[in-house]
Amino acid sequence: MAFPERLSGLPEYVFPRLRRLIAGIEPGGPEVDLSIGAPRHPFPAFVPGIIARTAGDFGRYPPNDGTPALREAVSDWIRRHHGVQVSPADEIMALNGTREGLFNAGLALCPEEKRGRRPVVLVPNPFYQVYAVSALAAFAEPVYVPATRESGFLPDYAALPPDVLDRAALAFVCSPSNPQGAVAPEDYLADLLALAEKHDFRVLSDECYHDIWRNAPPPGLLGVRERIGADPERALMFHSLSKRSNLPGLRSGFVAGGAGAMARIRRLRAYAGAPLPLPIQHASAAVWADERHVEENRALYLEKYRIADEVFAGLAAHVPPEGGFFLWLEVGDGEAAARELWRRHGIKVLPGAYLAREGEEGNPGRAFIRVAMVVPAGALKVALEQIRSTLFDK
Repeated sequence: MAFPERLSGLPEYVFPRLRRLIAGIEPGGPEVDLSIGAPRHPFPAFVPGIIARTAGDFGRYPPNDGTPALREAVSDWIRRHHGVQVSPADEIMALNGTREGLFNAGLALCPEEKRGRRPVVLVPNPFYQVYAVSALAAFAEPVYVPATRESGFLPDYAALPPDVLDRAALAFVCSPSNPQGAVAPEDYLADLLALAEKHDFRVLSDECYHDIWRNAPPPGLLGVRERIGADPERALMFHSLSKRSNLPGLRSGFVAGGAGAMARIRRLRAYAGAPLPLPIQHASAAVWADERHVEENRALYLEKYRIADEVFAGLAAHVPPEGGFFLWLEVGDGEAAARELWRRHGIKVLPGAYLAREGEEGNPGRAFIRVAMVVPAGALKVALEQIRSTLFDK
């Protein structure tokens, strides 16, 4: 089956589905968009100056892998946060945000066959949609593994049948997770790497929410890999400046992992990738080196966690997130809740079913809505109070 035919089997992308869901419904107030994870806090004030000072470099082709200065800055960040020394030359590559890297990793690293059969890519369910498209583009079979309240909102890959695990080529994990805000403990990541060693697959860790946390920094896959002495080729980490630094429009991220895997990703990107413009790379290096703005950003989200905990106090439907900036609220019917909030208040939220796939026990996101805590604290408090009164205090 050709890729366009496989892609046609995917549901429509989440935001066009949401627009169609509420089309024709008059909003009950000024629009408050809590549907999309677009950060709106201030980004570092020094970024425009760096881009302006280096604007002449827009007239030069940029290096495909990232400038030495950018890769050094990323390497230093990994060392500070995870205690791992990663080679800037061989184990880091700059990305146009994590989405580019996550998609291309499937093409670069997934074999055409695994043990003589179609390979499998393990995907948490619910999940960031690019994981599934990456698998399909690589001619692999995505296997969606529920990440529910019972499993701590993390996928239990070890519970899969051995014949499925033996076909696995890649496994995606996101921590803090989108949409639930769950953090994968160190033991979970260590067990996942051991499972990858046993069944010969790679783990792709999407850590783009790593710097937004409630009580403690989340463990990172590369740090766990180092501490347990796992094969470096088993683990790849993806991160970006979008959430950490409120720079989604900069489209700047990185992938880091074993030199062998990185060589394959680098080779693909040499032909099919779009390297970051040099002024963007210069600014990115400075942003990765700065932690003050990250701490200020985290403080703003801590206040939003506090507001959400206060508004939803006593509700079993609310599991306080450990990280990230989403609330994952159990409302019974996510689509009905989204329509009602739009009709009553002009509040736009995302039905959880749009982030998940049907499984043997149904769609694990159907009963939920995802609420992005991206508006200012005052507006968020009003919106969350309206959500509570409309959906829970009936």
